[in-house]
Amino acid sequence: MNNHTGKQEFLLSQIFSQVTDKSYQRRDFSGCNLSGIDLSGIDLSGFNLIGADLRGANLSGSILTGANLSSANLRDVQLQEAYLYEACLCEANLTSANLSRANLCGAFLWKAKLSEANLWATSLCGADLRKADLRCANLIEASLIEANLIKANLSGASLCSANLVEANLNQANLTGANLAWANLWQANLYEANLWQAKLDNAKLTDTIMPDGTIHQPQAVFLD
Repeated sequence: MNNHTGKQEFLLSQIFSQVTDKSYQRRDFSGCNLSGIDLSGIDLSGFNLIGADLRGANLSGSILTGANLSSANLRDVQLQEAYLYEACLCEANLTSANLSRANLCGAFLWKAKLSEANLWATSLCGADLRKADLRCANLIEASLIEANLIKANLSGASLCSANLVEANLNQANLTGANLAWANLWQANLYEANLWQAKLDNAKLTDTIMPDGTIHQPQAVFLD
């Protein structure tokens, strides 16, 4: 048994010592108190973590493919470079969490709390972020291709150089957000609030603007 496998089995056995009527085979950590635990690099694919307390836990580099973290408390958690493909984080509390360079493609983040979270260079392609709270979040260089951000709150968020190609931002709150150099090609901004938002050098080709018009770049004619 290598050291990594031994660490994983030891940590999981510690977790399950909290509950006497559940087995490892069920992969069920729902409601467990895992605050501050170090699960970095551990494979938790498909695990049930509904309502688990993971405040301040270290999950950096962990694999959580298809895991269910709905309503989990992930405040201040370390999830940098974690793999959360199609994980469910609906209504989870990720306030001030570090998700830099994590893979959240296809993840479900409906009504998730992500205010002041670090999502630098995070992959959120096709993620469901409807009504998510992303106030003052760091989304610099994040990939949000085809992400669903309907009614998301992005006020004060930094989206510099973010890739929002074909993202749906219908009725999103982008008050004071920084979208400089962001790619919004064919994105939907219909009825979005862009008051005091910065769009310097943003790519807005074929973008649906808040008033419903489709933005077209101005043609440049050379003599």
